Amino acid sequence: MVIPFLSLYIDSLGNFSESYVQTWAGLTFAITFVTAFIFAPIWGKVSDRFGRKKILIMSATGVGLSVLLMGFATSVWQLFLLRLVMGIFTGFIPMSQALISTQTPKEIAGRVLGTLQTGSITGQLFGPLLGGTLADTFGYASSFQWVSVTLFLSALLVLFGVQEIQYKVVKNKQDRKIYSTKEVIQHIITHPVLLTVLLMSTLVQVAHFSIQPILSLFVAEIHGPQHIAFFAGLAFSAAGLGNLLMSRRWGMLGDKVGHIKILITLLFLAGIVYLPGAFVTNIWQLVVLRFLLGAAIGGIIPIRIAYIRQEAPLSMQGEVLGYNTSLRFLGNIIGPMLGGFIAAAAGYSAVFISTGLLLILGGAILLFTWYRQEHTEQSLSHRQH
Repeated sequence: MVIPFLSLYIDSLGNFSESYVQTWAGLTFAITFVTAFIFAPIWGKVSDRFGRKKILIMSATGVGLSVLLMGFATSVWQLFLLRLVMGIFTGFIPMSQALISTQTPKEIAGRVLGTLQTGSITGQLFGPLLGGTLADTFGYASSFQWVSVTLFLSALLVLFGVQEIQYKVVKNKQDRKIYSTKEVIQHIITHPVLLTVLLMSTLVQVAHFSIQPILSLFVAEIHGPQHIAFFAGLAFSAAGLGNLLMSRRWGMLGDKVGHIKILITLLFLAGIVYLPGAFVTNIWQLVVLRFLLGAAIGGIIPIRIAYIRQEAPLSMQGEVLGYNTSLRFLGNIIGPMLGGFIAAAAGYSAVFISTGLLLILGGAILLFTWYRQEHTEQSLSHRQH
């Protein structure tokens, strides 16, 4: 609800130049993920020991309070500091992915996580449209207060609606063992495809978030100032709709043919779809491309987490997914700043081109790592026979 008009809200806090707004939109957007990057593995490790439900409730409440106070900000610095504090508690969706991942059999993890992705994307689909409409009708400050209400409701839903089965009751000893941080990191490093999948989390988020903080400004350039918050919301929501329609299907396909094969395909598809964004001349061309991007990128998160579910023992998954979240947030830090600086230096088209090429490069790196591992495993198998 807030993302489409964050840059417009900054612009409303004073008489600033366009480059100042672009730069601070990137910084204010990214700072949340700096603190989230630091805290995600810590919450992951704590959740492995004490359960994920408690962390979910704390996350929703903490973010809710931060967002409520943003509605009362009177300067860019106040907004910046509140986004920083919010980052400590950010991670409700990744923690819910960890909760559901550990409660789900490996064979259907892709499908179930795809269903969860459908839930979070429904919020991303309706949120920008609702936020844009509220902002146009009641102003930016009131919109922040409405967002905080939805977050407090989420905390209550988890408190009364979720029953968590602890991994301690499972039969497999490897899944019951308590791992040290050193053992978790060793497990990741000795599985090169797992390590690459985790690193792809950063790259995908860089790609996904490079355009987000400046998207409303880009919409204003190609469409004009009429109902700008609504049309910015529409451009955001188009990606959400594509994501919504395809995430569960990608998850099911990953369960059938292999998660890595689908992940490589999706990285190439997302990169190819991003490139034409550099050449759009009206809002509807942008909306169509955002829809196609959402359809491609929609499967990347559930497929990635389903693969981690297969490759990591149950009792270390919270921490491994914590590193995955942390690396995602690193991408969220780099992406908006990179997008803001590229847009200020070379224009909006350069952001689309560089982002598309980055995703294609990611697909090529994962393909190479996976092929090398498969080749090594086949060689070892032949020697043993």
